[in-house]
Amino acid sequence: MSEPILDVRNLSVHFQVEDRLIKAVDQISLQLQPGQTLGIVGESGSGKSVTALAVMGLVPSPPGKIVSGEIRLTPPDADPVDVCQLTTSQMQAFRGGRVAMIFQEPMSSLNPVYTCGFQMVEAIRQHQDISKAAAQQRAIAHLKEVQLLPEDEEVCTELQAQGMGEGEITREIARRQQAMLNRYPHELSGGQIQRVMIAMAISCNPDLLIADEPTTALDVTVQATILDLLRDLRDRRGMSLVFITHDLGIIAEIADQVAVMYRGQVVETGPVLDIFSHPQHPYTKGLMACRPQPAHRLRRLPTVADFMDTSTDADGNLVIVEKPHDSTNALTESVPPEEIEQRLQALEQQGPLLTVENLQVGYPVRGVFGNTRRYIMAVNNVSFQIHAGETFGLVGESGCGKTTLGRALLRLIKPLGGKIWFDGKDVLGLKPKPLRQLRRDMQIIFQDPFSSLDPRMSIGGAIAEPLRIHKVIKSKRHQQERVAYLLERVGLSPDCMNRYPHEFSGGQRQRICIARALALNPKFIICDESVSALDVSVQAQVLNLLKELQAEFNLTYIFISHDLAVVKFMSDRIMVMNQGKVEEIGPAETIYRQPQQNYTRHLINAIPVGSLERIQELQAARPQTVV
Repeated sequence: MSEPILDVRNLSVHFQVEDRLIKAVDQISLQLQPGQTLGIVGESGSGKSVTALAVMGLVPSPPGKIVSGEIRLTPPDADPVDVCQLTTSQMQAFRGGRVAMIFQEPMSSLNPVYTCGFQMVEAIRQHQDISKAAAQQRAIAHLKEVQLLPEDEEVCTELQAQGMGEGEITREIARRQQAMLNRYPHELSGGQIQRVMIAMAISCNPDLLIADEPTTALDVTVQATILDLLRDLRDRRGMSLVFITHDLGIIAEIADQVAVMYRGQVVETGPVLDIFSHPQHPYTKGLMACRPQPAHRLRRLPTVADFMDTSTDADGNLVIVEKPHDSTNALTESVPPEEIEQRLQALEQQGPLLTVENLQVGYPVRGVFGNTRRYIMAVNNVSFQIHAGETFGLVGESGCGKTTLGRALLRLIKPLGGKIWFDGKDVLGLKPKPLRQLRRDMQIIFQDPFSSLDPRMSIGGAIAEPLRIHKVIKSKRHQQERVAYLLERVGLSPDCMNRYPHEFSGGQRQRICIARALALNPKFIICDESVSALDVSVQAQVLNLLKELQAEFNLTYIFISHDLAVVKFMSDRIMVMNQGKVEEIGPAETIYRQPQQNYTRHLINAIPVGSLERIQELQAARPQTVV
């Protein structure tokens, strides 16, 4: 075995926040061999990103500080370097050239006032002494490498078929390439921005690439293409890769070695096949069980808390105690097919609560003088029914019209045509006053809980606000009692009602939004990508909570997501959308096991299942020179 390209020894990173000392990384050791991928997995707050920032020399100081340990980088053609001993100027030369990083949120990593081409050229010229024109050509080559621009031969073949001459083809290729360089970040999709970030990261041929949650909140199909791209770049360039995520299913798709982190410590490490076939630590077992498995439907999703208890000893050290389990307990209890069929029949007898006929929603494209030239149809002739007490899954890639449809149902967007009936009322024909009354029964949980909560309003005030607006409970004391009950019901303490949104984690903020949606005792709730950006363990808790609340309050859900595994766990029936149209509708089990459309099969195949067979298949496909 060759010398590791990355060798982290007893690393500790602490943050001094007011009078508290936070041990973000606590005495961890990791190794990564040349050409391999190290997957670092764990929940938010486990220390994954801080470890990556330490390797890059980017720990913010103050309040952060590397208090002990070594970070040794050994490039293939250079002497070992201890990152912790480099000066600021030395680290600036090392960073980007020898080690590069793809940050978690690509939109916030790119400057919105500069074009993507300008930022790529700037990164290239920072580390290489070449002209601006040469840097632009190198940027174009890297955009081709990440498949954001087609190869010249491919475009040439297309244009020749259109009858263009050689000179015209050359000019058209140059025009398209320059047009991509001139685009601003907001003009690209999430997957495209991530490709720009990858192209920028590889532009100086780094020996080590760190990818920090590069697929979080992306569609499963886009996620699959990004994983394929990173695997291809790693194998073709001979790079080493550190891949950080909270999802062990994704780790199975790309990693050779796995390090599982929990509260700043590495609790388990080993080859990916060993981790998945024989996990030793209860936290690893919990992470593996949290993600919905579409092949079988559990009655409830296991959580990390089902596998272990945590406490601290007299010295403040973390103590983890594994909970005993047997193979027949509730954690592995599946819903039998007969019960699923009986529930579908019972729902059918309830009659429709919501009926949608030929709904059309379009966004106007303005002409030169401000007049509407045409409409881009986000929802195009969509029809369906939802029964009382049902969870109706709505799945599709970003841009397929899922969110637009959900907002149109609440008349937050005005449709161009079609009919919507809710509980016997014509939603599109209602005047403002009866529409407000109707919205007491129709609520929505938005995708981003932080942006849907007022940062200046306490969470108690946010939950009580619908009660005041609709004058359901006028007494402040009774409002507080209602808020306290709702907080308890979603698993939060009533004592925190005077705290503000920034004082809570992402999962807690989502629970607050659920409590606010329940304040008026609605009949119908739209869950719009409400778990897409959460850790898998927190996601499992929220999904279990939504199911419990549905049983308790007889709620009807539309559950919107791009993740078919999550939608299948939650839903009785599923509607698949693509480019504003319905691909197919049917029972969740039928859609998964017997899909009728190629698009649905494409979504199913993109799910990262994390099976041993898949790991063995990927390892067998690796180049033989890689250890």
